[in-house]
Amino acid sequence: MRKYIFNSLIALVLSATACSQGQSQSTTLAANAFSEKIKALSNETVLDVRTPEEYSKGHLANAKNINWKDNDFTNSVEQLDKSKPVFVYCLSGMRSAAAAKKMRDMGFKEVYELDGGMMKWRAANLPETTDSTAKTAGMTQEQYSQLINSDKLVLIDFYADWCEPCKRMEPYLKEIAADMKDKVKVVRINADDNADLCKALGVDALPVLHLYKNKALAWSNVGFVEKVDVVKQLQ
Repeated sequence: MRKYIFNSLIALVLSATACSQGQSQSTTLAANAFSEKIKALSNETVLDVRTPEEYSKGHLANAKNINWKDNDFTNSVEQLDKSKPVFVYCLSGMRSAAAAKKMRDMGFKEVYELDGGMMKWRAANLPETTDSTAKTAGMTQEQYSQLINSDKLVLIDFYADWCEPCKRMEPYLKEIAADMKDKVKVVRINADDNADLCKALGVDALPVLHLYKNKALAWSNVGFVEKVDVVKQLQ
């Protein structure tokens, strides 16, 4: 009986060791560390999982664009070498996290994620490039200053079309814009189209709400927030 138990324990340990050795590496790196790791492991795949439109407005040098939302994503990444390191990023880190998990499940051994995505990359003043000669300049800081210059309260919503929390907040922000129009001006700013402005204002995550009173920032919130909590700030 003792011999049976001992042999069972040995088999269990060996099985656990084998599973451990077969697991994919999971590494999420801050912008500067992500940049340094790419330099250290030259000629490895850098994968931008945003939409082609986002990619064209600015991306990491030599990055390959495979849209996470594309139905052909799995087939496309299947063509990559699973034994080599892959660096994955998106705008804020949500899509790249999902893509990285999918790739690890597919057998990729070494997947690095950019923590906070391009927003953190830009906040760290790291370089990016563009394949488009018609890059949208977006709103200037001067235009933004004019925007918040109002007798009303000004509620700015920094969002992106792909951002799920942003989508959940959009309906009630429209309700606030209609129901409180005499008191509040609600403005939605697409972060994808206004990368320079977001960088200048320190907006490096989504969604973000900024509430201005007499041109001064009176309240801000990062991440999803319920309508009732926003309305409280507008009272």
